[in-house]
Amino acid sequence: MEYVEKIIDEKIQGKALVTEQKKENSKKLFIESYGCQMNMNDSEIVAAILDKEGYNTTQILEEADLVLVNTCSIREKAETTVRKRLQKYNAVKQVNKNMKVGVLGCMAERLKEKFLEEEKIVDLVVGPDAYKDLPNLLSEVNEGRDAVNVILSKEETYGDISPVRLNTNGVTAFVSITRGCDNMCTFCVVPFTRGRERSRDPKSILEEIQSMVDQNYKEITLLGQNVDSFLWFGGGLKKDFNKASEMAQATAVNFAQLLDMCATKFPKTRFRFATSNPQDISLDVIYAMAKHKNICKYLHLPVQSGSNNMLKAMNRQHTREEYIELIDHIFRIVPEMSLSQDMIVGFCGETEQDHQDTLELMKYVKYDFGFMFTYSERPGTLAAKKMVDDVPFAVKKRRLQEIIDLQQEHALYRTQQHLGKTEEFLIEGTSKKNPNEWKGRNTQNTVAVFDKGNYKLGDFVMVKVEDCTSATLKGTVVGYSDNN
Repeated sequence: MEYVEKIIDEKIQGKALVTEQKKENSKKLFIESYGCQMNMNDSEIVAAILDKEGYNTTQILEEADLVLVNTCSIREKAETTVRKRLQKYNAVKQVNKNMKVGVLGCMAERLKEKFLEEEKIVDLVVGPDAYKDLPNLLSEVNEGRDAVNVILSKEETYGDISPVRLNTNGVTAFVSITRGCDNMCTFCVVPFTRGRERSRDPKSILEEIQSMVDQNYKEITLLGQNVDSFLWFGGGLKKDFNKASEMAQATAVNFAQLLDMCATKFPKTRFRFATSNPQDISLDVIYAMAKHKNICKYLHLPVQSGSNNMLKAMNRQHTREEYIELIDHIFRIVPEMSLSQDMIVGFCGETEQDHQDTLELMKYVKYDFGFMFTYSERPGTLAAKKMVDDVPFAVKKRRLQEIIDLQQEHALYRTQQHLGKTEEFLIEGTSKKNPNEWKGRNTQNTVAVFDKGNYKLGDFVMVKVEDCTSATLKGTVVGYSDNN
């Protein structure tokens, strides 16, 4: 089951970035990223900063002057992978003595001492808010000193740096609108690694979207750890909003208004956004989605558990009942809405009844897509400090399987709703299974495959849906849509 801002997209993990090569750049940068789409987006920002310092990207590790790994702290697997990669870099470093190695991102913030002192492989450690400091940090390293900057900023949103677009299909693009998170979920390390929440100036967001539209991108995803709590009132941390002047408060822009601005200014561009949080999303956002055809009718609304006991233990700021009420409102305002979930299975203290509550909630909502994980303790989180990871692994595994099986059932039910309908799809690439077929996505984020015909990448086409699996629709193109 895939979707655009899949929390961890396995296909793009550890892929070396490729950017346009400039003749005047003499140094080579090898940069690979692990983790979420925010990390991939951050790597593009880093490439843009280093481009001005004379670096072209390379996919050949051995020829790099500078090797950077952009890291993630969300899951243990990502962390283990990064440690293995560092050993690989070290082997190359023995041969290429001038090569410098840096760790960027969330893991850098958490493990700075470890990287520099215990593992002598790393020359520089740069947290998610310090990428603009890279040129200074590199000159420190070149003078033979270790360089660290993991200071989390109240201001930094990288609004003034236009990211270099990498590994892209040329059709869909991501634009970061917020950084950090204020929700202290007990299982999550993000507030500690990415800092408190701050939003980016809407003007710079619209300018970046304009530049993407000028380059012929057809679909933009607005990204943030928690997009619904976007709030621009002149800069600074969201929690300081009540200290802002009356004027600043009165002219503030919230997420629903930002969505409305984007959709109105770019009527031919499709918009998506992720990730949403149940306690922060306002019905204004749903009304904005209903108002504009070009805002996709798809919402990633992580619930994590269907049990009130678990929601409380996770410090989610909503109850099961509030979540269900929100779902009812969503379907009332946008009946064709497609929904996806994140589910953590086997969190500290989860009983069989808690698990049944989750299954019941899923039956109520019938999500189109889902991302389901067994709980694994992350160092530095409140759960790791104060709770016992007491659900046996075998039990976690069984519960996860039950949740996956139910999700598959619902996914099939949802794809079947499209059968016989003619819907608009945006062509975004060639089908993985058949080179003669395009794959495209409809407003609900459901993928369809269909014969290529004379259509091309980036076209909006009308497809009659004739068949489906739980993940994919199959159909025949009947012509262009009126959006081209």
